[in-house]
Amino acid sequence: MDGKRHLNSFQQLEKLGEGTYATVFKGRNRHTGELVALKEIHLDSEEGTPSTAIREISLMKELKHENIVALHDVIHTENKLMLVFEHMDGDLKKYMDTKGDRGALQPMVIKSFMYQLLKGIDFCHQNRVLHRDLKPQNLLINNKGSLKLGDFGLARAFGIPVNTFSNEVVTLWYRAPDVLLGSRTYNTSIDIWSAGCIMAEMYTGRPLFPGTTNEDQIVRIFRIMGTPSDRTWPGFSQFPEYKKTFHTYATQDLRQILPQIDAAGIDLLGRMLQLRPEMRISAHDALKHPWFNDLIMQQHHHQQQQQQQQQQQQQQQQQQQQQQQMQQAAQVQAQQAHAAAPAGGQYPQAVPSQAQPYDNY
Repeated sequence: MDGKRHLNSFQQLEKLGEGTYATVFKGRNRHTGELVALKEIHLDSEEGTPSTAIREISLMKELKHENIVALHDVIHTENKLMLVFEHMDGDLKKYMDTKGDRGALQPMVIKSFMYQLLKGIDFCHQNRVLHRDLKPQNLLINNKGSLKLGDFGLARAFGIPVNTFSNEVVTLWYRAPDVLLGSRTYNTSIDIWSAGCIMAEMYTGRPLFPGTTNEDQIVRIFRIMGTPSDRTWPGFSQFPEYKKTFHTYATQDLRQILPQIDAAGIDLLGRMLQLRPEMRISAHDALKHPWFNDLIMQQHHHQQQQQQQQQQQQQQQQQQQQQQQMQQAAQVQAQQAHAAAPAGGQYPQAVPSQAQPYDNY
């Protein structure tokens, strides 16, 4: 962080979005011309810096990864706090709306985005951070096809045990059933549920569970995933938001709900969308799932091609250097020969050969 930088180091361009405690602008570094995202935190003179902003700053300083938006700088003035992030071209929601077929994306694009999403989540979890608010609007994308986790306003570092968290986290549609039921002892698995919802949405262009209220959200999940019981989910009836009136739904086959997804993809999705949090696959294990095999092979092949191209370029450069050296050496020899020639350019006459015609045959 460069504490010497000032607000006037950045030119504020168009507004990109506005939240409860911050406004985000596209910006430009006046010195380098680099595009950035400027997150302007609204400071209340009485309350000071919002806790969400302090949380975001402290976490973003620590989390440096290719699939997490980089925090370049923090600028603090009397009534304003500015977070300077790397610039991204848009978010997943906008990408789906503009590039998708009625919101739905191509299978290999989905696979690439899911792999990057899970890599970002895995890095967070390895560093004991829960994101807690994963949704398409918080996944930022650039024109090179890179996906990065953004907006860590709700994120929190976790310890063991985790038992003091608020259940008012994550946009309703991507909220895990244990959180909806009032659990305060949630862990990394809440991010995995959100990732599963996002995966399904990329295939259809529509949210998988578009609930309108907390209870409606729970019911929508049970309609597809089945209504649990204390037998299938020990302690289910002890949740604060449990209701005896929950209708008993049978579990539906995800293959029929989402016919667009191949068998391996359905298997991974099913492992992410487990009602019981302890049954959900971890991000680390999800990255090893066979569904990603062809993507990893493709990436490996692409890397090999790049290495070959680099080697060819190096060889061409070496050949060019050798040719230049040879040309330079030839020029030096010519100059030396010219310098050694007798004055006036008179060379000795050739001595006639004494050999008779055909003597050499």
